[in-house]
Amino acid sequence: MIPIRQLADTNQEQFNVGRFSIRSISDVAKGKDLAHDLHKHDFYFILALETGRGFHEIDFVRYQIEPNAVFILRPGQVHQLKLSADSKGYLIEFDHSFYQPKNSAVEYQWKKATGINHCEVEKDRFSKLLGYLSNSLTEFGLKQEGYMEAIRANMDLFFIELVRQSKNPGQILPASYSYTQERYEELLRLLETNITSIKSVSQYADMLHLSVYQLNAITKASVNKTTTELINEQILLEAKRYLLATANQIKDIAWHLGYEDTSYFIRYFKNQTGHTPDAFRKNFK
Repeated sequence: MIPIRQLADTNQEQFNVGRFSIRSISDVAKGKDLAHDLHKHDFYFILALETGRGFHEIDFVRYQIEPNAVFILRPGQVHQLKLSADSKGYLIEFDHSFYQPKNSAVEYQWKKATGINHCEVEKDRFSKLLGYLSNSLTEFGLKQEGYMEAIRANMDLFFIELVRQSKNPGQILPASYSYTQERYEELLRLLETNITSIKSVSQYADMLHLSVYQLNAITKASVNKTTTELINEQILLEAKRYLLATANQIKDIAWHLGYEDTSYFIRYFKNQTGHTPDAFRKNFK
């Protein structure tokens, strides 16, 4: 089985907003060649390279590393990477809970951008993309008030500009954007917007016009998780958001999440996280 990597909790403050990480390639490589063996992610992965040598293989299509290039991987895609020690650029990782455009115009550009695994950019235009990523790295490092919103704004601009610079800006989703990946991402969007009222695997399967068996096959193939596991993750993410971002009482948060029995919600939360909601709020706020 191909290993599936998960995005680490780099900052406990991010429990309520999803997960995000940005690093410079030179900091990741630390003066040595960088090699990632074949694996998948359960998050989005962006590699923006100003300079470098090597190769990047995505879904078994091999690309030679060239300067001024951007690679985007969607959750569930398979890749391996070899980069020379002198490579420069940025590596960005985030999950759908951190960044999923709500504005329809930006979402349209986002779908175009994430449908392109590899984009070569002219040198004089690449600096504009690097500027948005440099701003994001600064915001992520300083963590001043509103830094997450500032990062998302820079990500919006990055994806809009990337689509402008693509050789095929009119193309929304290429043939390589597989049926499995598309349905998986549809499920993530449905979970994000419906989790407080819908928690049944069969209901999500119906919304996607799939059988429960087909939906579980899609989630297992994409990130090696069952649909139930993804539903639980989304419930917990929503609970953590409210616990850390509001002063609402636990019974009110339980009600918001669709649990009339507060004690059941508390047991469920503790079973999943190892903490009661109150303890989680005190430990991580």
